[in-house]
Amino acid sequence: MLRHVIAPVQSFTRVSNGVVRHPRLNNDAKLLLIYVQGLPEDASAKPLGEHATDLGMRPRAYHRAKECLVENGFLHEWKFQSGRGYWTTTQLLSNTTLTSEEAAAARDGVPTGSPDVGEPTTGKRKPRRAGSQLPVDKDLGSKTSPHPPTEEPAPKPEAEEPAPEDPPSSDPEVVQAERLLLSLRHQNRELLLGVREARGLAEAAAEWLRRGVSAADLRHALTAHLPRAGVRSAVGFLRHRLTVKLPVPLLPEAPTPEERHEPARPALVTCEGPGDEHVFRPVGDETHCGACRMERARRAAGIGPRETALRPSWRTRVEEVLAEGAAPAG
Repeated sequence: MLRHVIAPVQSFTRVSNGVVRHPRLNNDAKLLLIYVQGLPEDASAKPLGEHATDLGMRPRAYHRAKECLVENGFLHEWKFQSGRGYWTTTQLLSNTTLTSEEAAAARDGVPTGSPDVGEPTTGKRKPRRAGSQLPVDKDLGSKTSPHPPTEEPAPKPEAEEPAPEDPPSSDPEVVQAERLLLSLRHQNRELLLGVREARGLAEAAAEWLRRGVSAADLRHALTAHLPRAGVRSAVGFLRHRLTVKLPVPLLPEAPTPEERHEPARPALVTCEGPGDEHVFRPVGDETHCGACRMERARRAAGIGPRETALRPSWRTRVEEVLAEGAAPAG
């Protein structure tokens, strides 16, 4: 067999013989792996299924190719559930076989390989080595967020003793305000606060609650109309809004006309009149109840006991008239 090969100068993808000659990868899996490996950096945020669609691959063929890649360690997936309950899938596609531990290390940006590889410097990442293979070309995709995983953190300085945290407050308004501030990240991730940061702003937010603002209104005041350029510092932004938009304190409610002119009702006092001991509610400074005062007035006017008899009711008079009409004539 004769061969005539002209190496391209640009726009080419280097594929290892281990992928091309892999006995357990079908043609669709190899084509999908090579296609994703040659994508530019800005196109790696799409999930693997969309790349298969761009290649014109049918769903059944894509699922078979995906199973081959997963079984042979070329494709790894992780599913996470956010605080709001949404599920996110992160995919890592490699041109060499990786174990689960190696794939997780590559996902988190942790360098692995031979002991002679030193610690990475700030802002740079050294290629991961797996045996004698070339550096890994990976495609990270997320079905809900276009952003790839966070970059590898810079080397940590020498360990320092953490400052003691402030004890939590026992004020119910402060506790409610602190929980509200910590929950703002579920509404907008730019408003993510640490525990100390939220505790430092809790007193200012509690003042809103003391002035009659509900928790829902406070949340709206802190999260509505965010800057178009984004929030650079969540602590500074929230402190500014809590200070500038602080509402006026509530004034005490004015008493109604009835409450303003109605005197305080006196307590019950014991009547000084004759008979069994009984109590009444005086209107002024009287010492006898109404019945005792009427009895004293009758006695002062010379009215006898028979004349003080109560006037019969209309029912009694009607019964008397009916009884007289029914009596036989004499």
